[in-house]
Amino acid sequence: MTNHPLNTISHVPDVVFKTRVRDESIEGPNPFRWQDVSSKELFENKKIVLFGLPGAFTPTCSTTHAPGYEKRFNDFKEAGIDDIICLSVNDAFVMYQWGKNLEIKNVKMLPDGNGEFTRKMGMLVKKENLGFGNRSWRYSMLVENGVIKKMFIEDGFADNFADDPFEVSDAETMLTYLSSKTG
Repeated sequence: MTNHPLNTISHVPDVVFKTRVRDESIEGPNPFRWQDVSSKELFENKKIVLFGLPGAFTPTCSTTHAPGYEKRFNDFKEAGIDDIICLSVNDAFVMYQWGKNLEIKNVKMLPDGNGEFTRKMGMLVKKENLGFGNRSWRYSMLVENGVIKKMFIEDGFADNFADDPFEVSDAETMLTYLSSKTG
């Protein structure tokens, strides 16, 4: 794991996420309304696994990272996790369509459209070499009542890093860690 300076961060940042929720009172093909959701609402009095990744519809994120957490959702529940959150520096519309495309039913798809949470976590990197602009570095973390208990950060943390490492932020690594804490 990268010796990232933010391995010492203690709490999730206080931000407001711009999300969309289904609203049956709205007719037509897009029955959603905007809803602000705060970090406090997401993390307070809960045990959460959050994983951050570079982008919706991108290869590793779509074939392995997000689907891996969805596939193992029940194992996380059995380990005492309240919610699993997939965070990406994408807008709410993109995150919704990506979740729908992947048939995600259990993992919460959280848009960090402006990258504010990711920046405050110290995980915002430039991916201009791929035409992505600013994106999240790939990582996962266990959060209890807003307190970060454990982070797994992929090696190579740097702007415009040539590779896309995916070794420690996967569902299996987090489940292994969780089982070591309870078993």
